[in-house]
Amino acid sequence: MAMIIRQAIADDALAIGAIYNHYIENTVATFQLAPHSDTYWQDWFTQFAGSGPHQCFVAEENGQVVGFAYSLPYNTKGGYDQTVLTSIYVDAEILEKAPRPGLGSGLYEALFNAIDSIHRIYAWIALPNVASINLHHKFGFRQVATLSEIGFKHGRYIDVAVMERPG
Repeated sequence: MAMIIRQAIADDALAIGAIYNHYIENTVATFQLAPHSDTYWQDWFTQFAGSGPHQCFVAEENGQVVGFAYSLPYNTKGGYDQTVLTSIYVDAEILEKAPRPGLGSGLYEALFNAIDSIHRIYAWIALPNVASINLHHKFGFRQVATLSEIGFKHGRYIDVAVMERPG
């Protein structure tokens, strides 16, 4: 069965959570320190109700969510309404055992098409992460800053690249 990229629905929340919780527990891709509960993920997903600049897309293969990308407010102050922060995650098992060329690109393409009225899009990437930096470059992001040792996880300080692109 072919991979499908589609807008996420509430029923996807737990699969999204399972993918993300892996990154919480095993990587520095997120600075969350403890995995979240199923209830958290169901509540988290409610922010994507309706249309607008805050969207979530999933990649589905054989009925299973294998990746997701989303956009959230960059800041809750009204003056930032035309700016979003994006994130993208792919099931770690797929990345390790059987990468799917185009999976990340497909997710970002769908997301960016859905938020095409946004003025600025940002992504924060824990370093090093060559694959993520390259994906963001492919979509017109440029690195505008490096936040030195901004995060601490797994016993070490981590730098973060701030990537920016026009909407």
